[in-house]
Amino acid sequence: MSNIEIYGIPGSPFLRSVEVTLHEKGLDYQLRAMKPGEHKQPEYLARHPFGRIPAFEHAGFAIYETQAILRYVDDVFPTPPLTPGNPKARARMNQMIGILEWYYFPKAAAPIGFNRIIGPRLLGMAGDEAAIAEAMPMARTCFAEFDNLLGDKFYLTGDSVSLADIMLASQLALLGECAEGRELIGETAALSGWLRRMVARPSFAATQPPAVLREAA
Repeated sequence: MSNIEIYGIPGSPFLRSVEVTLHEKGLDYQLRAMKPGEHKQPEYLARHPFGRIPAFEHAGFAIYETQAILRYVDDVFPTPPLTPGNPKARARMNQMIGILEWYYFPKAAAPIGFNRIIGPRLLGMAGDEAAIAEAMPMARTCFAEFDNLLGDKFYLTGDSVSLADIMLASQLALLGECAEGRELIGETAALSGWLRRMVARPSFAATQPPAVLREAA
């Protein structure tokens, strides 16, 4: 039995980032799947007091926050490496992750994804079209900058997959299922090809979001 456990709601791009990383490493794990709302209950809050997804445990060591989990996995299981050895490439990886976590997710992906996919399908809520429209300029800025930073490289930091590739592709793959996401991806030159390469990897094929989310999009 695996000594790695992940707690999260299937369909979360943050949960998917962890699962993809474990698949890239060839590691077995147990997914403790949760229902929407369970991450705000006392049992889960004992694992993650901020009530976010996911939480992670390895051989008795518990940790939360996606970026911390991925870096831990890459340190403890170093083959294949997902952090560039070159300082400039490593800095670029960290920059990409920073853009994703500070600008893209909270100001673009969250409002668009919630109002277009999560709210209407899972929670029975009508989407807020004004919130989607308000988020689109930041989304365009992020997509344009990701496309610019990728340039003519095969992956975000060079010739091999990094943690930034995994985190960003997990986010874009879900958003790309709705009209706004397809529009944004279609406006990029390099990023659209990169995303096709990423989602074709076995690690992404093995971690598809639930059908209910794809059908909602």
